[in-house]
Amino acid sequence: PMNLFKFFKAMIASVPRYTPAECSARVSSGAALLIDVREPKEWTAGVAKGAALLPMSDLNGSRALWKPFLEKAAGRELLTYCAVGGRAGIVAKLLASEGFNVANAGGFPEWAAAGWPVVTPPAA
Repeated sequence: PMNLFKFFKAMIASVPRYTPAECSARVSSGAALLIDVREPKEWTAGVAKGAALLPMSDLNGSRALWKPFLEKAAGRELLTYCAVGGRAGIVAKLLASEGFNVANAGGFPEWAAAGWPVVTPPAA
């Protein structure tokens, strides 16, 4: 679990907030990776196509899913989204405080409304 000092330091980190339209070309080209930080039960209604499914609870916990993902993602821009953008912002700030190039890509409804393909994730 994260210590409080590290958490508060992360919360003052500044990260940009982008719209799906601002992100789509970067994700499509492979320059950026899209990450859904919602919890698994929230994914059943659909996820943005191509998004890595990495719950915030894992980032704040054992990082069983996050650690290998972050090792492979070195040098790429990370774009986080959640249900409305709140958790995505927290995750983005945490990752920025650890040296990653990251932005808050808002909420899942914004991605769906922007016409980004939505897929049903494989059953957990």
